[in-house]
Amino acid sequence: MGNLCLCKKTIPISGFLLKLVSLTLIFALCSNAASTITQGQVLKDGETLISDNGSFEFGFFSPSNSSLRYVGIWYSNISVDSVVWVANRNAPIRGNNGSLTLGNDGNLVAFDGNGNGSVIWSSNTTIVSKNYTAILHNDGNLEIRGSNNYPVPSFTCWESFNYPTDTYMPGMRVPVNPNIGETRILTSWKTMNDPSSGNYSMGVDSRAAPQFVIWEGSIRRWRTGYWNGLSFTGVPNMAAFYYYGFKLSNADSDGIMYFSYSPLDRLGKFRFQMTWDGFEKSFTWANNGGKEWTMLQQEPWSECDEFNKCGVNGYCNNATDDSICGCFNGFAPKFPDQWRNGSWSGGCVRMNQLKCEIRNNSLIAEDGFLVVDNVKLPDFANLMGAAEEDDCGKQCLQNCSCRAYAYVGGIGCMTWSGELSDIQQFAEGGNRLHIRVSSSVLGDKGKLSGPKIAAVVISGVLFFFILLVCLWKYNKKLKDKRKNDALTVELRKGQGSSTDISGSQEIIYEENLANAKDLPLFNYNLVASATNFFSMENKLGEGGFGPVYKGTLPGGQEIAVKKLSRKSGQGMEEFMNEIMLIAKLQHRNLVRILGCCVFGEEKMLLYEYMPNKSLDGLIFDPIKKQELDWNKRFTIIEGIARGLLYLHRDARCTIIHRDLKASNILLDKEMNPKISDFGMARIFGGDQDEGNTTRVVGTYGYMSPEYAMEGFFSERSDVYSFGVLLLEVVTGQRSTRFRYSEHTNLIDYAWKVWSEGRTMELADPSFGSSCPSNEVIRCVHIALLCVQDSAVYRPTMSQVVLWLETDSLALSNPREPTLAYSSNRRFVDIDIHKGFQDIESSNHVTVTMLVGR
Repeated sequence: MGNLCLCKKTIPISGFLLKLVSLTLIFALCSNAASTITQGQVLKDGETLISDNGSFEFGFFSPSNSSLRYVGIWYSNISVDSVVWVANRNAPIRGNNGSLTLGNDGNLVAFDGNGNGSVIWSSNTTIVSKNYTAILHNDGNLEIRGSNNYPVPSFTCWESFNYPTDTYMPGMRVPVNPNIGETRILTSWKTMNDPSSGNYSMGVDSRAAPQFVIWEGSIRRWRTGYWNGLSFTGVPNMAAFYYYGFKLSNADSDGIMYFSYSPLDRLGKFRFQMTWDGFEKSFTWANNGGKEWTMLQQEPWSECDEFNKCGVNGYCNNATDDSICGCFNGFAPKFPDQWRNGSWSGGCVRMNQLKCEIRNNSLIAEDGFLVVDNVKLPDFANLMGAAEEDDCGKQCLQNCSCRAYAYVGGIGCMTWSGELSDIQQFAEGGNRLHIRVSSSVLGDKGKLSGPKIAAVVISGVLFFFILLVCLWKYNKKLKDKRKNDALTVELRKGQGSSTDISGSQEIIYEENLANAKDLPLFNYNLVASATNFFSMENKLGEGGFGPVYKGTLPGGQEIAVKKLSRKSGQGMEEFMNEIMLIAKLQHRNLVRILGCCVFGEEKMLLYEYMPNKSLDGLIFDPIKKQELDWNKRFTIIEGIARGLLYLHRDARCTIIHRDLKASNILLDKEMNPKISDFGMARIFGGDQDEGNTTRVVGTYGYMSPEYAMEGFFSERSDVYSFGVLLLEVVTGQRSTRFRYSEHTNLIDYAWKVWSEGRTMELADPSFGSSCPSNEVIRCVHIALLCVQDSAVYRPTMSQVVLWLETDSLALSNPREPTLAYSSNRRFVDIDIHKGFQDIESSNHVTVTMLVGR
């Protein structure tokens, strides 16, 4: 590395103070010279500038396996090639005689140094000033600053951040100009070792709502989907640290907005790169002695991410077993032979004309919309000024060229004209798309098509064999029916004597019904009618127990009906368990049960209806979470804590919930939290404060270490789950999906940020500046005390409630988490009573008796 510090260390023989002042001035001059070039100064090949913090270096370099010289910026003190900017990418220098100088006109100019020393690159600065200085900043930005007479401050004349090559770094701004449409920002290298302009570029398409796009030449290769104010709608798998770092500014006086990105770990190194082979990748380099770049994300990452993989009017789904491409109802492959051979580029064509396209159409019913959920919305959208979703659909129907519409929070009404391109179907996430189809398509849902008729014939042929297979199950079904009939009778009688529900796996129903004698038993027909016969329109959601439906009783009371699914891992034990427990409990932060219904094999529980549904449906939704400001979330935290305290201390017997999580917290119309789902709960009697089970149940990420690994559970098991839930409420992130790196889950990351004094970085960005930092920091502190590995160090819920309500009490320091199981392992359903004794985990450690869900 060259040294631009041309000063000499001369200390006259004088007093100590003069020596100290001289040394300070010399150090300042040398440090300043190492990161700047002044007007008229020359930087030769072999000499470099280094930013003040030592992160970046500017000068001449050669790529691997090349002798050509380029002017560029790269990460300093990193063993691997990490060039982030190249000036003369299409005009390399041959030999090591190149030089750089900052001219009197403010231009930074590079010369080849061969022969007459021709100019091979210039910054083309046009802003006039008297004095110029080039500075390499700590964020990797090379800036030329100008200044006039004092006291006029200096100003920016040119900066490399405005002219990126293949790399985007935090601090850069990406312009979004609706008047231009497409703006290409990054251009890949030609090859891995050739910085000249390559075949791939990345930028922003600002039509409708802005989205990032990768092009191969002039052809689209991939896109993020539309920006809704919080995220890109076409990338549902964005990690938390990547997802919330993007911001879009308000428009300036010229109507231009700017995308920027700020990583959660601001001390680490982070970059996005448009690679030479056509991928957009993000990398991080840990400051704790990392030896290589860690790739956090890559796009495109699957076949379906490739632009318009299935052609127009088709959709792509990676989860399908057969072909990844399909046609929507009312469409068919344009080239069936090619489609069957796996060539889908021809796409799909409409099978029925729309009403507006047919002459003399007065006898034809109006077109309708086929509703498709969880999709990446088509490309090339238009914005329409409809204020409501219904208006959006009506305006689309009035325009014959409108082929689909979607109403997206943060964007508004979006419509598409012509063919629909680049649609991808996700398992979860994405948006709802309404595709315009003829009325005959919607009306044919109940009719048998050719394939359906063939399926019926085949089913008839196989019926005889299926009947034989089913006969051997008849005795078991008959036995189960008798047991359920006996349960119905006993529920009506309310007879029995025992209150122990935490013992044998085989429930003695007659001995457990005494506690439910006051619980109303509802008629099945009444429940079915109240829920519109369990229609999909009434379905509120589905959990481990089974589906939940909204219903309305004849008197107008709204109810929630939880129906035991035959496929559920839970059974009669959990059903009876919940009846026995929750019928006894009365607390404003516990859900209230209204009754039950048993009809043959159907088992249902009826609860009070919670209009705001479950907590996870709000805090993990990018749009809905804005309804929960910090005050509401803190009230929810306090309510959950008081509900748990009631279960542990104030109920007639100690109750351990064992499955506390966000989806089991329901919210009433005033956003008051109510703990629900007591199917996994257990009662402690007398002085008992700890239990052991051979059947571990719960949800991975929320289970305490001692419970998940050894089957021991106590009040402190619920405290651990509460701590995880508290972190989720503060951060707005799912503990089971949060990954800061390969080995860092939400608990580990919270500890890291808290221990470094950066706790406010954990706060959900949707809070803005409205949340009090002292309360957020205190809640994180309490959460870390609750999730300590050893149960003996965790607080009781009475302590937690006191800490939440009294901010003057001092808190002890939590211990650093060391067990890495909690959110990184996924437990499978295992029941030792069913003969499954051992499961070998991915790290070859045997785990026994786990039944997480």
